[in-house]
Amino acid sequence: MRIHVSAEKPERARVDALILPVYADGVASATVETVDRKLGGVIDELRSGNELRGRENEEHTLVANGKIGAKRVIVVGIGAKGDVTPATIARYAGVGVRTAARRGLTTLALVLPDDLPFDAAEVGEAATEGALMATFDPSPYRSRREAKPDAVKSVTLIGAQSAAKQLGKGVERGTVLGEAANLAREMVNAPSNDMTPTNIADRAKALAKKHGLKATILDTAGMKKLGMGSFLSVAVGSDEPPKMIALEYRGAPKSKTVLGLVGKGITFDTGGISLKPAQDMDAMKGDMAGGAAVVAAMSAIGQLKPAANVIGIICATENMPSGRATKPGDVVRAMNGKSIEIINTDAEGRLVLADGLCWARKLGATHLVDIATLTGAAVVAFGHTTTGVMSNDRELVDLFHRATRPFGERYWELPLFPEYADLIKSPIADMKNSGGRPAGTIFGAMFIKEFVDDQPWIHLDIAGTSWAERDNGHIVKGPTAVGMRPMVALAELIGRSDVHKRADDAAQRRFMQASPSTAASTNGARKPKRATAKRKKK
Repeated sequence: MRIHVSAEKPERARVDALILPVYADGVASATVETVDRKLGGVIDELRSGNELRGRENEEHTLVANGKIGAKRVIVVGIGAKGDVTPATIARYAGVGVRTAARRGLTTLALVLPDDLPFDAAEVGEAATEGALMATFDPSPYRSRREAKPDAVKSVTLIGAQSAAKQLGKGVERGTVLGEAANLAREMVNAPSNDMTPTNIADRAKALAKKHGLKATILDTAGMKKLGMGSFLSVAVGSDEPPKMIALEYRGAPKSKTVLGLVGKGITFDTGGISLKPAQDMDAMKGDMAGGAAVVAAMSAIGQLKPAANVIGIICATENMPSGRATKPGDVVRAMNGKSIEIINTDAEGRLVLADGLCWARKLGATHLVDIATLTGAAVVAFGHTTTGVMSNDRELVDLFHRATRPFGERYWELPLFPEYADLIKSPIADMKNSGGRPAGTIFGAMFIKEFVDDQPWIHLDIAGTSWAERDNGHIVKGPTAVGMRPMVALAELIGRSDVHKRADDAAQRRFMQASPSTAASTNGARKPKRATAKRKKK
């Protein structure tokens, strides 16, 4: 899809469809009023009769009958004016593009709302992301389809002439992020017989070559050499060769701060010997959503080139039952030397992340974010709306919340009180990988925390948010790429000197300019230590 910016009058745009935004609270846009007068007042008539209420995701398609340059007019509700955010604009663009695609309309002009409380670059970025993400094809294996999601070939964003330059900048950034999001979604949507660990590694290598990243891929022998017994205990039951993948971007060579992004890449999860029920097991092809998000984030980072250092780790393997598979009661040892009693082989995500985080640290990561479809308990707690967040560092997690704001994704924090450490105690090893139903999401985070020590770290449990059960704006039913864009934004925030580096003492590295969080507090997270000057002895 080609996206560009124009300041032409909307009624003159010669396109298949003109997309117009309508507020829900009676606030009129001057642009919409102008077009409506040309159409003979049909939009006003629909509003007066309560047929058009302006609610989000509401859409009406009108025939222009030669009264304006466009053949059709697609009116899309965007809610109350005071509630509009960049994410609203993304959903508005997405609804417009999806509606046009269903009707086989290929050229669109998207009118941007007037007088928004954020800058034009954000508007352009959000509209571009929404338009591109709306073209995601959730059924690429169908041989016959009535309508193709990618039917739209061009979108013109219509805004004020004074904002054209900023809108253009937003389009450039939004194109990178929108395409990266679709990359992650396509990977998650693919069946596991196509999206194998080897396939993920090949894609990572290709993206590294294309965007100037360094790629390192470990096979089983390489992982054994590094002592990754935790990861390999998951991989041992499968005939598919496992891959531990690193993608490195160095945008700040003089900085000692390195952001490590670690994604769970279980390309299919049967549960292993602790076999899952047959019902809905097909959905376990999506258990690599965290790994796909990291691949896509590194692709975007390589193109946007923030002044930051970032390492992306993807822990890719299947979890299968076989005569070689790890059994409940086995004890394995992770890369950092800690021993783990395997209680449940279906609690495998934390086992691969353990060695992934250790490797990220070995490669130089000073600040860590892991992302995983980790626990069913997260779905029980948050449903399919909110991602669970757990962290050991207040200022890093505050910075992450800043990074999430433009994208409309919901995040909420759970505590990591010291008492929760009792959950992971094992009578035979340093820890166990499962502790039953109570506090299941927190248990997973407490386990992973054992592999980061004092380094600033965030754990994202996307079990309930990696897959959408219904269409919503630019997100169609299927993979969501949740967490991918916030991770890119976090790298950019770090690159803009939000990180104060203290290479001499990892425990004292802290984020100095993070704004106060708008989410719940991270109970149990450590506060940054304050540096104190030492007096010289006389």
